[in-house]
Amino acid sequence: MKIAIVGAGKLGRNVATALLGGDHSVTLIDTNEELLEKISSQMDVMVVHGNAKEIKILKQLDIDSYDYLIATTFNDEANIIIASFAKKLGCNKVVARVRDPEHMQQINFIKETMDIDHIVNPNQGITVEIYKYLAEKYTLSNGIFSSGKVSLVEFPVKRYPKLIGKSMRDVPGILPNMLVAAISKNGKVIIPHGDEIIDKNDFVYIIGEKAPILELNSKVHERGKYTDLQKVMIVGGGKTGFYLAEMLSEFGAAVKLIERDKERCHYLSTHLEDVMILHGDATDLTLLEEENLDLMDAFVTVTGFDEDNLLLALTAKQHGVEDVIATVSRTSYAEIISRMGIDMALNSLDITTSNILHFVQGSKKILSSHLIEGQAEIMEIIATPHMKILDTPLSQLDLHDGILIAAIHRGAEVIIPNGDTEIHENDRIILLSLLKDRVITESLIKDTGRLSFFRRNR
Repeated sequence: MKIAIVGAGKLGRNVATALLGGDHSVTLIDTNEELLEKISSQMDVMVVHGNAKEIKILKQLDIDSYDYLIATTFNDEANIIIASFAKKLGCNKVVARVRDPEHMQQINFIKETMDIDHIVNPNQGITVEIYKYLAEKYTLSNGIFSSGKVSLVEFPVKRYPKLIGKSMRDVPGILPNMLVAAISKNGKVIIPHGDEIIDKNDFVYIIGEKAPILELNSKVHERGKYTDLQKVMIVGGGKTGFYLAEMLSEFGAAVKLIERDKERCHYLSTHLEDVMILHGDATDLTLLEEENLDLMDAFVTVTGFDEDNLLLALTAKQHGVEDVIATVSRTSYAEIISRMGIDMALNSLDITTSNILHFVQGSKKILSSHLIEGQAEIMEIIATPHMKILDTPLSQLDLHDGILIAAIHRGAEVIIPNGDTEIHENDRIILLSLLKDRVITESLIKDTGRLSFFRRNR
């Protein structure tokens, strides 16, 4: 497909990279000529220097020949206008990044009035993942994901101690015809292989046929269980902090939100009900101790600075807070945080990119998917004739460590694959992929001959 991306910031570049993995034709538009020159030397994209709010730029681009335009600049109003102009000029589908809470309160009206097909909100996306972890304690609805005759269940391994200390090679003897599709270790989701050992504090994701998975679920889950989340401290009063404080307060938790900017504190105090707004620098340990950090059930740091988030998360963990979550923009920092024992490290860039890709692919190859702790996703695809993964043993596909073919539907048969298993045309594949490896996933599932067809699960 032919896709234009407006804005060469982190999100624009991340989306472009992922789309290139799927062999799409990408044009990147930005007002920063120096940045575009650097990108053009690193990526196989067409770059256009100009302001996409100018209709003449869109016309010169022949925007009516494009399948999608994705507006990812830092300005909500600019994204709305650019997407609307492109749609009026004949672009097939348009996407806009919109983040301000005021806009989100009237988002349906904006979409309808401005004729925008899809809106993504990075702050809201990451907020939902944090909320699901804190308020519901599991990331999949009731711990179960189902697709046809295949289901996946998630639970703390302590609920099934036979798995503790076992490697992936041992699992079939304990859970016949099932597979450990993913493990969450200290807040970091991994796709396990071979000799990977299950530790007592891990969360595991087990996939298999629906009937035995449902039976396993009855043993490991407490139905409808929610956490007894009562006290939460949030550091950072930006958009993510705002959305999260609002959701957790509505859930019933007592929320303290710390923000260092006095003017922003005033805004928060006038727009959030039943949330305690504190003006101060959370890197000051005295402030945290005065506000009873030790008594918090959860601590979430969502400042715009990775280094502060890293330090604050470590501080909270050392003070015995049970659930500590940090947002980061650098993958390397996410790795560090997971090794520190922080419960969850999330990257809004990966989550938003996945959201955009789902929409772009939707009309042609609709993916059913669920996020796992905001770091990985389960997808269902249909194997089409020209995918390079067809008719080759999985052991010979050189799959990346962050990707797993977890199950295959072949007619009425369900296959839990091994290294000798081959994928055939029209197989329905359940695939797990780390979000950070989305580019590789796109390359793996692209159809080089004709459009493929996918089905969305309801």
